[in-house]
Amino acid sequence: MTARAMVLAGVPLLMATPPSSKVEPRGRAAVLWMHGFRADALAHAAELERCADLGFIAVGADAVDHGARASAHLAERLRRSTDGALPVMLDVMEATVRELPALIDALVVECGVDRDRVSLVGISMGAFLAYRAVTAGVPLRAVVALLGSPEWPRDTSAHLALSAFGDVALLSITAEYDASVPPHGVFRLHDALSAQLPHAVAQHHHTLQGAGHLTTARQWAEAMQTTLAWLVRHGG
Repeated sequence: MTARAMVLAGVPLLMATPPSSKVEPRGRAAVLWMHGFRADALAHAAELERCADLGFIAVGADAVDHGARASAHLAERLRRSTDGALPVMLDVMEATVRELPALIDALVVECGVDRDRVSLVGISMGAFLAYRAVTAGVPLRAVVALLGSPEWPRDTSAHLALSAFGDVALLSITAEYDASVPPHGVFRLHDALSAQLPHAVAQHHHTLQGAGHLTTARQWAEAMQTTLAWLVRHGG
């Protein structure tokens, strides 16, 4: 089984589909995989295939200005930014989030996806995007945010809209010694969710002990085992 390149709703992506023995007669569950800053969908081809083997339609989408639609524009914005990479990354994230509803529509119409069974996994920038997608009202069943933050210096910051998380099964995975994206904002988010939304669908925070933002193979395997178990339990 190999993920194939295609374009849906104007978004370049890789898609891996389940073996025929695991295809359901009803609308199928899907998982969107969102990559990190200056990476692309191909970085998670192996994870797409693992998800497909579990019965999901697995979709790795290139973020705006990344992957198949990369250009000198992003590098030039980074060069000219006086505040570092964060504001540029947040702009990319917001633009990509705006594309998700149309992408989900296309998956429903063209790929037989059940609109009520779409989940999202995001890594690094993709994890910022995962939190933002929830607060932007993107219809998601389960969300896994790996190595990202729900807090950023804009009024779109996800920690300002806690009520949006009530109907989403949220798993956050952080690295104990992550200097690039310190995990404190995730701790605060989950503490607030536990206090203010005690009857939310599900929420859990998992820490990769001893890990930094760049994980070892063993730590990544732990993160993927935890992620896939969450998707099977809450996203199917």
